[in-house]
Amino acid sequence: MTISTAASTSTLPTPRAAESSRRALRADARRRDEGQSLLHYLAVSVSASILVLLLGVAVAVVGLPVVVGGSAMTVLTQSMEPGLPPGTLVVIRPTPVDEIRVGDVITYQISSGEAAVVSHRVVSKTYADGELTFVTKGDNNDTADPAPVRPVQVRGTLWYSLPLLGWVNSLLNGANRTIVLAVVAGGLFLYAAVSVGGAVRDRRKKTDAAAAAAEHAEARGGSRRGSR
Repeated sequence: MTISTAASTSTLPTPRAAESSRRALRADARRRDEGQSLLHYLAVSVSASILVLLLGVAVAVVGLPVVVGGSAMTVLTQSMEPGLPPGTLVVIRPTPVDEIRVGDVITYQISSGEAAVVSHRVVSKTYADGELTFVTKGDNNDTADPAPVRPVQVRGTLWYSLPLLGWVNSLLNGANRTIVLAVVAGGLFLYAAVSVGGAVRDRRKKTDAAAAAAEHAEARGGSRRGSR
């Protein structure tokens, strides 16, 4: 009587199959890293854009006027439409009265020594009792202002204007201005700290992943050599 037996055998993966598997794993890991990197880039870009916008507003409303000794004011009426509608931020800077020309927009006190001011365009220059005066008119008005403007009333000439930011300027008065500037500065420092920390973490993760992959590959190579 003849008895035949079949011995069960286990087949180790060939080197080519093992290499293909490693390539597939690396490709999958690379795709995950690229997806995470894209999301991180988008988040950083959005947050950076917001902070840059806030910083730009702070510079336009507070920084530049302070540098030139000027003032930021908000247009409240329609007299200078369409160029300067209500809500426009107008920044004025001191200008010698003899340098003010016809066509310039000046900001002047309605009554000398009082806080109320108006910004209108100079349409002509005259002399009253030997003193230079300015005839002004709102671009949207039909007639010139009733009284000529004396040099002592002039606060300055228009330097630049920004639409809608006048409402922001109205909110940034007194204590609010200090609070907002502190928030913007704190946000910039926080953003810098988070960005640096995120970059360090990403670099550390990549280093750890590369080291783990190298150890895994070395271990698989050693096991194959030991099984031969």
